[in-house]
Amino acid sequence: MPVPDLLHEALRGGMAPRTETPGRLPRVVVAGGAGPLGSAVLEQLLAGPFSPVGVLVQQTMGTALRDLQVWYTAGWQTAPLAQQQADIAVVVFDRGRSRHGREEAFVQPAAEELPALAAWLLACGVQHLVVVLPHAPGLLPQALRAGLASLDEQAVAQLGFQQLVFVRPARPGTGAAPRPGALLARLGRGLLAQLHWMVPQRDQALRAAKVAAFVSDLAASLPAAPPGTRVVAPDLIWDWAQPEGGRPLLQAWLQGRTLPETRAARPRW
Repeated sequence: MPVPDLLHEALRGGMAPRTETPGRLPRVVVAGGAGPLGSAVLEQLLAGPFSPVGVLVQQTMGTALRDLQVWYTAGWQTAPLAQQQADIAVVVFDRGRSRHGREEAFVQPAAEELPALAAWLLACGVQHLVVVLPHAPGLLPQALRAGLASLDEQAVAQLGFQQLVFVRPARPGTGAAPRPGALLARLGRGLLAQLHWMVPQRDQALRAAKVAAFVSDLAASLPAAPPGTRVVAPDLIWDWAQPEGGRPLLQAWLQGRTLPETRAARPRW
């Protein structure tokens, strides 16, 4: 009786296409994983129900995290990565910069690159796309709370994603300290800071960690939601962050149900 070649069988099994199982965790990839918000989103996804979690980089880098997968790419003008596939993608446009300059290793897409990046991600198997576009507090036009902001966003919506969500959180201030002696600059910042109290609380900026937690919860909820294109306004993120909000409120919104009236304002911190 011939003895089976176990090494040959193992190699053949490793090269075979992966069989999708109902219990498999969704695969997610992040573009824009640097900066205060981008790094917070990456951290929340690593702690969420996803495996693996990919991140687009433009410089070679190593990682000691088991579930973190580095996607090295010279750009989405090239062919999609054959060895890396994902179900969900999160694109973060973050203007902030980290203290140590590590953002240089990460892909930092520009707003005008969104259609090309989205098409590239679609070719990588992505069916659920979340685009995070922070806006200045209180300055988001009413039309953009439920609609698309530009021809680029309309072009992305026509690509054929099963789920497409534009998240428009309020962007916090940079918090940069004024230069010594810049009296007029400090006076101007002080006057602008007073406008903070004129912005409705539900439209004010949340901390990056809270916005990132919302994005992670949203990404985890998308596969079970009806298909479509949606826009998340700052007030929905604020409602989600309240004790009576959370996953039930988000799922109700994704299902198109009427949301309950919000209660009295609570501290956003």
